[in-house]
Amino acid sequence: MLNVNLLGVIEVTLSLLPLVRKAKGRVVNVSSVMGRVSLCGGGYCISKYGIEAFSDSLRRELSHFGVKVAIIEPGFFKTFVTSPPVISRSYQEAWDKASPEVKEAYGERFLARTLKAVGSLEKKCTHDLSLVTNCMEHALTACHPRTRYSAGWDAKLIYLPMSYMPTFLVDAMTNWSKPRPAKAM
Repeated sequence: MLNVNLLGVIEVTLSLLPLVRKAKGRVVNVSSVMGRVSLCGGGYCISKYGIEAFSDSLRRELSHFGVKVAIIEPGFFKTFVTSPPVISRSYQEAWDKASPEVKEAYGERFLARTLKAVGSLEKKCTHDLSLVTNCMEHALTACHPRTRYSAGWDAKLIYLPMSYMPTFLVDAMTNWSKPRPAKAM
């Protein structure tokens, strides 16, 4: 996940940077709302936070050369990545590989509730991917592109505001809706 979502983006961008700088071109990176608010463990959120940091530092460095750098931060869209069968299979594989100690700490009920929550994810996803591609088009063609683009109603109305809230409040909001491990206090 990190090799493709973060290190690959950095490597390709840096290899093309001399041409982009010479042309006074643009760099448009796709992050995610998960690059602002980490809602789950694993490499996905880490990679998207990395894209945010890389893009911010790149934008500041390249501004001296007339190069614009934009970040697209989509919310949840109906794609392969948000497919309930794919996510459920990933959770089940992680559970199957987990040690007996981890399984005891979390419990079978935790897994069942997590898989049930994953099943309802599709209803929360936006189906119109043109909201993302329109942001990309604007970032690439506008005279004055934005620094960040939030694509989707959830990105604008839920996750962007959450990213500015106090951490304890975001923690409470996210933990309130998640299953609790069996051995939780």
